[in-house]
Amino acid sequence: MLHNTFNTKLYSMPRPPRIEYEHAFYHVMNRGRDRCTIFHDETYFQAFLDTLGEACQRFDCVIHAYCLLSNHYHLLIETPKANLSRVMRHVNGVYTQRYNRLSRADGPLFRGRFKSILVDQDSYLLQLSRYIHRNPVEMKKPLVSELADYRWSSYPTYIGLVEPVSWLERDKTYAMLGHTVQFEGYANYVRAGVDEQTAAFYHKGNMASLIGDKAFRQWVYEELLPELAAEDKSKVIQPDLTIDQVIASVADDYKVSVEEITRLIKGPQKENEARKLAMYLCQQLAMAKLADIATAFQLGHVGSVSFITHQIRKRAKEDARLRQQIERLIKSIVKQAT
Repeated sequence: MLHNTFNTKLYSMPRPPRIEYEHAFYHVMNRGRDRCTIFHDETYFQAFLDTLGEACQRFDCVIHAYCLLSNHYHLLIETPKANLSRVMRHVNGVYTQRYNRLSRADGPLFRGRFKSILVDQDSYLLQLSRYIHRNPVEMKKPLVSELADYRWSSYPTYIGLVEPVSWLERDKTYAMLGHTVQFEGYANYVRAGVDEQTAAFYHKGNMASLIGDKAFRQWVYEELLPELAAEDKSKVIQPDLTIDQVIASVADDYKVSVEEITRLIKGPQKENEARKLAMYLCQQLAMAKLADIATAFQLGHVGSVSFITHQIRKRAKEDARLRQQIERLIKSIVKQAT
């Protein structure tokens, strides 16, 4: 797996940082403010596509797939010049101006900051292309019965029904698919449906900022996020961890049993730092719901979890030893997961 590591840019927390490097691939999404319609008819769809084409020419970005729906869009985009934020600022800003002129409106159109997922091209480019193209039929109320009938995605071009625009790049996807009959091969691939791993990733309530195999995630963690603390890195990577895995890791580190961490002891007792840190890290690393953490730690109310995690967060700001302990634990747990 080869990655070009120079010209890397990071945009600091508290927002998850944009990871930008030359020839990075992203799945980019944005939707209308309050889920409002952003494409009313053909004129609006075409205005957005024109804006995309202009962005490709001006900023040397490459679109590998797109799908425009009434209130949101999906793009699979490559940035040879490590300039995703600049590209999308242009796309969203210029289209908003055009939308407002067409509809005689004023003010912001999109809900805010676009969502971008860094894509491991070696392992997920094909799957993401299929996921994006299947959107019109994967909705609760499908827009079409046959994907080929949906005009506002790059799928009809991929299967040879529509002449390609100059800025759409299909060759890399075809090459990864490996079929000699490109149009039919791609149609069969998309017809097979979204794979379980990709579906599981997108069904998460809080999607990670990247999708890739273990080697790719480790490379991003170690090479592209050197300025971030381990806790902030974990928000970007969002390793696939369960509550049980976090608890077991904390128990191992403190040389205690899992039962000693999860068991509720009523009445006066010695400070159980391992138990409190385990709760905090279940929330931070496993993205667990408060109710699930309460159940795992035998607590009767989610408010108890919220109080404890708030106290850990507050103490860590003032206690250097605790901050170091949290940092060390997160590095150890995330390293095992990635």
